[in-house]
Amino acid sequence: MNVNEKAFLDTIAYSEGTYGIGDDGYNVLVGSTKSAPLLFDSYDDHPRVYNKKFNSTAAGRYQILAHIYDSYKELLNLPNFSPESQNAIAMQIIKERHALTDIDTGNVDSAVMKCSNIWASFPGNNYGQHENKLVVLQDFYTNVGGNLTS
Repeated sequence: MNVNEKAFLDTIAYSEGTYGIGDDGYNVLVGSTKSAPLLFDSYDDHPRVYNKKFNSTAAGRYQILAHIYDSYKELLNLPNFSPESQNAIAMQIIKERHALTDIDTGNVDSAVMKCSNIWASFPGNNYGQHENKLVVLQDFYTNVGGNLTS
């Protein structure tokens, strides 16, 4: 994984609100905040905790839904919901959205837009949840070492 890919994964975690919580987001349940973290204890499987308030089973650094995890676990032959498995799922989703080349070349604006229907906190979706502004995501991305196209 190159520096831009790592920075983009960090940016997803930041946007989803998991960055820096618990095990750097990898053990975070939906609805967690820094002041009130909701964490799970085992990486053996997706925790499958349903949060009624958010109508969601999202968990982990990239807030992966249980049924999405099940699909990618089979597709990628993943052994568990470990940080490595979560990273593999996020990277596979990015590839499927045809955003990897954008990330590698520093075209983060395009990558964010291509992935906005996956991560509800990205701008440009219709999920009705809080969306971060693109400029905020760009700033975070560069602050964690990502390179932007001039």
